[in-house]
Amino acid sequence: MEDPKRHSALITVGRLLKPHKGTVAIALFAALGQGVADLLSPWPLKIVVDALVKPRPLPAWASWAVSQFGSTTDKLAIVQFAAVAGVLIAIAGAAFSWWQKSSITTVGQWVMHDLRRTLYSHIQRLSLAFHDHTQTGDLISRLTSDIDSIQTFITSGLVDALVDILTLVGMVGVMLWIDWRFTLIALSVAPILFFVVFHYTRLVKQSSRQVRKKEGEIVSTIQEVLTSIRVVKAFGTEDYEQHRLEERSLESVEIALRARTLKAKLTPMVQVIVAFGTSLVLWYGARGVISGSLSAGTLVLFITYLGKMYKPMQDLSKITDTWSKAVVGYERIQEVLNAEEEIRDVPHAKRAPHFKGQIDFDHVTFAYEKESPVLTDLSLHIDAGQRAGIVGPTGAGKTSIIGLLSRFYDPKSGTVRIDGQDIRTFRQKSLREQISFVLQDTLLFNAPLWHNISYGRPDATRAEILEAAKLANADEFIDKMPEGYDTMVGERGVTLSGGQRQRIAIARAIIRNTPILILDEPTSGLDAASEKLVVEALDRLMKGRTSIVIAHRLSTIRDADVIFVLDGGRIVESGDHNHLLETGGMYSELYRMQVETPAA
Repeated sequence: MEDPKRHSALITVGRLLKPHKGTVAIALFAALGQGVADLLSPWPLKIVVDALVKPRPLPAWASWAVSQFGSTTDKLAIVQFAAVAGVLIAIAGAAFSWWQKSSITTVGQWVMHDLRRTLYSHIQRLSLAFHDHTQTGDLISRLTSDIDSIQTFITSGLVDALVDILTLVGMVGVMLWIDWRFTLIALSVAPILFFVVFHYTRLVKQSSRQVRKKEGEIVSTIQEVLTSIRVVKAFGTEDYEQHRLEERSLESVEIALRARTLKAKLTPMVQVIVAFGTSLVLWYGARGVISGSLSAGTLVLFITYLGKMYKPMQDLSKITDTWSKAVVGYERIQEVLNAEEEIRDVPHAKRAPHFKGQIDFDHVTFAYEKESPVLTDLSLHIDAGQRAGIVGPTGAGKTSIIGLLSRFYDPKSGTVRIDGQDIRTFRQKSLREQISFVLQDTLLFNAPLWHNISYGRPDATRAEILEAAKLANADEFIDKMPEGYDTMVGERGVTLSGGQRQRIAIARAIIRNTPILILDEPTSGLDAASEKLVVEALDRLMKGRTSIVIAHRLSTIRDADVIFVLDGGRIVESGDHNHLLETGGMYSELYRMQVETPAA
């Protein structure tokens, strides 16, 4: 019964190659030429041996060719013809081989580019829910190692396998034409050989999948540690992380060794079967030559063909490794490509108009996991241009509100509206183009400062970048840097202080100039001097915009027009700062703990 996964993989190979069918056709033509050259290469030797050992009449086509060098009965003329023919066949075979490899290498490179582009684009479109449950290192492995394995199969296996198959079919056809009984004896070991190859192919494929999975885990471990190296050093856990990596690496070694053992068994078994078949041909053929029923040249031709025939069989057995890795790589890539976008544009979604900034949550319920709702029947209203604060204990659902407003997630029930319209009717990109973020953990790229400021609007002019930095109070430290705005920022912005990173984030939000602004703990962890500069910049940024500020430091939202207090996924209080203090509820208690107790 046909393996459906293998059938799918074959279909996919055809789909990957379709855009490059012209170049593939050239490679196939060259492969056909190479196969014909392989078929013809032993014939000059056969003609010479037959002419020298026991002269026989030459075939018509050979008689005409030899006559160009002299008499058809002249042994020297026959040898000269055979020598020239051998050189010409070798040159033709080399030319076709170069043509084939050059063409298919070009195809392999473009297929790798197309696959990487498609997979990378799909990964970026997948919702945050997918990324929340997927290891980054494993995705990196699929984007690199798995795609490389497919490219390797196309460049080093696909057409080579075709050449081997054409050579095998051609040789069997020629041998049957010369002596069908002798051919059947020569091919008597072929069924055994193919059974061995097929059996081990399945085992090698299973092992390849286990090896690739473990490699993905190792990449994930390394990526996790290197991106958190400051935490590792701060807690002195280098030895623990070293031990953790060694454990996974040892597991990978054990699996790889098991796979290598399977591969190591295959080649010797093929060699023994090939040797047995060659000996059988030599024994039977030599008897035929002695009895006169077979010419010496025909025996040489058969032995040469067998050597060439079993080599493609051996190559096909070796190619199972490359094939298995490519199939496993494709299956792993397909797993990601088959992952559905949980958050997608609805049919006929429209581009969002320019927002005024009115925000409504209407009886919204949301959960990351079905069993544990984070927000329950939550309703709130923020007028356009208002400054809204959201406070509450950890896990109350504050960050979830941001995720729903930006449509990183969709509510299980209820509706989120901007300017009275359900945000699900807008295209996601057009929605997010009108929302800016200043987060607690500002992520910067390993790029010049000007690039980090203009990241949300790459077409910004130099003058706009300078103005945004000035309004964000970032120019005062940028001007002191060795290369100013061209100074490279370390990965994740580690070469800057927390306050400097926040001011770059504010400049990034200023330059986008969006009607809605989201601030998630923008002053958390800053010293007094840095906080003063950041708060000044934030006041400029929030002017005239609908702003949502998530805060643990309640002093940062004292001037908010409205404050929502969350507890257990519900709004338990709302109002301005003074009103909430007067009510003596949760907000008043939190404020007293932060302000009055430390003052006392």
